[in-house]
Amino acid sequence: MSNESLILTPGAVPLAQWRSIYRGASLQLDPACAAAVAASAATVERIVAKGEPVYGINTGFGKLASVRIEAADLETLQRNIVLSHAAGVGEATPAAITRLMMALKLASLAQGASGIRPATLALLEAMLARGVVPVVPGQGSVGASGDLAPLSHMTEVMIGVGEAFTPTGRMPAVEALASVGLEPVVLGPKEGLALLNGTQFSTANALAGLFEAERLLQSALLTGALSTDAAKGTDAPFDARIHKLRKHKGQMATAEALRQLLVGSAIRASHLSGDERVQDPYCLRCQPQVMGACLDVLHHAADLLETEANGVSDNPLIFSSDNGGEALSGGNFHAEPVAFAADMIAMAICEIGSLAERRIAMLVDPALSGLPAFLTPKPGLNSGFMIPQVTAAALVSENKQRAYPASVDSIPTSANQEDHVSMAAHGARRLLPMAENAMAVIAIEWLCAAQGCDFHAPLTTSTPLAAVHAALRAQVPHLSDDRHIQPDMQAAIGMVRTGALIASARFALPAIA
Repeated sequence: MSNESLILTPGAVPLAQWRSIYRGASLQLDPACAAAVAASAATVERIVAKGEPVYGINTGFGKLASVRIEAADLETLQRNIVLSHAAGVGEATPAAITRLMMALKLASLAQGASGIRPATLALLEAMLARGVVPVVPGQGSVGASGDLAPLSHMTEVMIGVGEAFTPTGRMPAVEALASVGLEPVVLGPKEGLALLNGTQFSTANALAGLFEAERLLQSALLTGALSTDAAKGTDAPFDARIHKLRKHKGQMATAEALRQLLVGSAIRASHLSGDERVQDPYCLRCQPQVMGACLDVLHHAADLLETEANGVSDNPLIFSSDNGGEALSGGNFHAEPVAFAADMIAMAICEIGSLAERRIAMLVDPALSGLPAFLTPKPGLNSGFMIPQVTAAALVSENKQRAYPASVDSIPTSANQEDHVSMAAHGARRLLPMAENAMAVIAIEWLCAAQGCDFHAPLTTSTPLAAVHAALRAQVPHLSDDRHIQPDMQAAIGMVRTGALIASARFALPAIA
């Protein structure tokens, strides 16, 4: 858990704060939102008092919207929707993503358009502050009508049902709340629907994927530059003049990073003249074009998700200042923007890993790299990095299969009332496993590139790349003869996953926020 503490301003939370929350920062709502929340709750009270049928307040839900619910049953109605909609299956969502989902829901409800009561909102905020994280099965949302099942599993803990993770372990909801001095709430009119309707599960997963993709891209720029030096590649393709002519911002930014990373390399200086190769393979030469395109796509996905994270996506919406207060039904719960963003991120993750695998294949091939076969001093007796390249190829192919757009799929639900859905939830939920695969590929490249540079000793690479090389060698020694290689791979993967690879370079890399 991060020691950072944030003030969440509903509707105006920058992407960097969502990243901090995902990484474990604590948070509290800006007190300035209290007036709008109270006004929204008062509007719901007035609607109930009028007795006119309003969807989600005194009617059934979905296909049952025409069924009128009497005032005496409104609390039961809200409890029932939570219990009946908590129908998820599969493994529990990682706690970091569930926390982010809770924070997103908190920021949405606090904008005063959902009819939530201050006390109910305070319970959700207190759960976040005290480490009560609902157990949320990962499967069951189609990304429209809101992420109903996952958000219901979040909400059920608030009413004392289900399970939650706490600082002292996983336990039933009532015990979890009591362990930190909290009690379940009885939901009032509209509150159950407000809590379980929205895109926060899909958005949390997509944001998590975005933040891991950012770390992946930065890591791949470092290993890509190190591979370029290991293969005695040229930095001419990174010349700024080339990229200014094409004008893509990401391409220019990644080219500049790659060029600067190689400045001062004695390995590069050793073959500035007399190199018979006219052009390097695409996996080296076209890094700015591919990685820059990935960076631009991630920037666009980030814009979409930052907008979504600061929006209100439940239904109906409460407008307290209009005509004495109105509840309007619409479709803000439809997660198509999130689905598109998730598909973009998936494609970027896939391509980053795919290009890195091609660099690995190039390094282990003596005809392309000029290095010993499979990067071992004694090929034949030793297999060196032969099979790690196979593993990288397997992971890349798995990501290719997962990268198929989720947003082009739809299946009708709720007796055809909800006849077009976004599939944002599973489109976003695949991103972390894809990022894990790609990070393993980057870790394998790191091992191979460092091994390749070892063969050029006593020549050294640039200062930031030498630091990257040294950070790996502090954990994984040079591979002289074959040894159990999985521990080496796991050590490198761990350093990529935690950001230790990036930190070791002490170099400003392109970022999304």
